[in-house]
Amino acid sequence: MSTRAKVVIGLLILSITGALATGWKTYYNLSYVWAGLLIISYGWSRISLNGITLSRRPRSLRSQVGRIFEESFVIRNSSRLGKLWIEIRDHSELPGHRASSVMTGFASKKEKTWVVRTLCTRRGRFRVGTAEIHSGDPFGLFPRVIEVKQEYYLVVLPRTERIHSFIFPAGRLPGGDALQYKTHQVTPNASGVREYAPGDSLNRIHWKSTARLQKLMVKEFEFDPQAEVWILLDAYAKVQFGRIEEMSTDITAGIVYGDFGIPKSTEEYAVAVVASIALYLLERDRDLGFISHGKARHIVQSDRGEAQLYHILESLAVLEARGEISLPNLLKVEGHRIPRGASVVMVTSSVSPQVIASAQELIRKGLSPVLIIIDAESFGGAQGSQALLIAAQSAGISARLIRYEDSLAQELSRRTTSGKWIAA
Repeated sequence: MSTRAKVVIGLLILSITGALATGWKTYYNLSYVWAGLLIISYGWSRISLNGITLSRRPRSLRSQVGRIFEESFVIRNSSRLGKLWIEIRDHSELPGHRASSVMTGFASKKEKTWVVRTLCTRRGRFRVGTAEIHSGDPFGLFPRVIEVKQEYYLVVLPRTERIHSFIFPAGRLPGGDALQYKTHQVTPNASGVREYAPGDSLNRIHWKSTARLQKLMVKEFEFDPQAEVWILLDAYAKVQFGRIEEMSTDITAGIVYGDFGIPKSTEEYAVAVVASIALYLLERDRDLGFISHGKARHIVQSDRGEAQLYHILESLAVLEARGEISLPNLLKVEGHRIPRGASVVMVTSSVSPQVIASAQELIRKGLSPVLIIIDAESFGGAQGSQALLIAAQSAGISARLIRYEDSLAQELSRRTTSGKWIAA
């Protein structure tokens, strides 16, 4: 019951009181009008959403910053009566997702279909749904609402930029160790032969062994013996600066308001850097792992391939830089996971000299560190990033400085003069 209905009930009570007190015909007529209005409106409201069903279906449950998320809606009227008006109110958490709609003159035994397109501007895991269907009587006395509890979660992966020639210090494999890691992929490292089994590809047949043994023999392969690469993202809350501002988007009109780039936040720049490096390395079949301690602990064990890329991007999508562990302490806690000879890419916005000390400690342990410094000063934070870069180069540590509005593809692809580098 709305406020309007309460007003009409009050007028009805006054009219009845006046009629009984004075006996005037006018009061009786007004009483009939108010009573009839309430009865008709209530009955209309009860049938206003009979037979109405709403279904929604996303094109995919995974998207990426800068891409379009599509969701299709179907609303049906299976009743024998048409509907004067219907309003759909969507309560999705996805920024800019405008799925709410109003339709009038919805005929009986009909259905309407439409598609909502939303530009994804922020990484994360967002609930899409639920929705409410609103209708009622023409006078708005008795509104009626049906809740559609169909909902799901959309993962928006972080933005990536194409790196063309990212180069880093060569990892050193432990001398004399054999990898012994079998793989179904064809690699340059054939480890032996075995008898053919159903499902083996014909290009793996070793014809000389087949001819000698008079039965089909296929080659077995091992992983390419390149050192692992691990990426450490510093999600310590006290070294994060900048803020994320909402963007206003209008996909229907094909207009995007504002400069669509990485938000002015050290957290977002660090995530984009890690995502871009992961894309580059895994496209080149490198063995990659990821570690970060933010609001939650994120550990992705080293692996290679497209599935590994999505594992890392999904971790980055939900990462929140609210951690209580600094980068040096993160290395102490999780450093045992990184094997000797691996390359370690550290991404941080810290200006603490302890970062250099931690990198030097990695060198002493037989690891090859790379330092990616997010310039905190350009985000309105502490000064000292440039000095940290100079200190890293003086110590022979490969380092790169990323400032606000820098092109990540250009800066990460640029060759440095410090350190010992090889192409990935």
